[in-house]
Amino acid sequence: MQTRNMSNDKIDEIARELNSAREAGNMVEILPSRQPGFDLDAAYAVELELKHRREVNGFKAVGRKVGYANKAVWRLLKLDTLVWAHMYDDTVHYSQNNSATLTLPHSHSLKIEPEIVFHLKDQIREEKPDASSALRSVDWLAIGFEIIDCPFPDWQFQPSDFVASFGLHAALVIGEPIQVLPGNIVTLAEQLATFKVRMSKDGDFVEEGTGRNSLKNPALCLAELSAAIAKRFPDDPLRAGEIVSSGTLTAGHPLEKEDLWTAELEGISIPPLTLKLE
Repeated sequence: MQTRNMSNDKIDEIARELNSAREAGNMVEILPSRQPGFDLDAAYAVELELKHRREVNGFKAVGRKVGYANKAVWRLLKLDTLVWAHMYDDTVHYSQNNSATLTLPHSHSLKIEPEIVFHLKDQIREEKPDASSALRSVDWLAIGFEIIDCPFPDWQFQPSDFVASFGLHAALVIGEPIQVLPGNIVTLAEQLATFKVRMSKDGDFVEEGTGRNSLKNPALCLAELSAAIAKRFPDDPLRAGEIVSSGTLTAGHPLEKEDLWTAELEGISIPPLTLKLE
């Protein structure tokens, strides 16, 4: 997919390097964004090339993860909306009894983030949906742990680097879902804006976050994602059956082997989730 500022050959070259970094745990010393012509258009072209490579190898894209779900940084980073990358059937995991154990080989420097996860039953068709109308297209939602990993030194990168490097996505672990029904949509829309999540490691409190940290409401983040994808890729909108991880509710925290992390929610009836990294 050639862009206005970068050739197909260069896009393929960057995709190969980032794919190798993911598969072998290599670091990428020179950020793609430092190369002439590498903008968000080029980054999404690389992301689609990586998706193609994964599909050729037998893996299936099952959803999208959000980046920069905080408008406060958009002006600083020259963004007009959030960004995203695909997730795959070998990176998305479901917990058992709200507990999961995860092994991630070839990692660089893992971090853990709590996020609200949505499963779509229909395409979001409104141009500017509010929280309630976005939830009408949702089958279920849950708390999830998004595990991110950065192939760039010192976790320094630009939004275009984020998009091109799989959105830093290493894994998503999904807790027990709650159903979204016509009768609870209004209540859920309100609760998603105000609920709190407490993150603890090995039983010790680490940080408290809130739904407001994801574009003031994770359902609004879902709506923004749908509109942003439809604008950039009108022939490939967010579709029924996709899973969306809607942006972190706290800071990302270092994740190391034998850590036991728990997310407990207050103000919304979503069960807690526990994860151990082996």
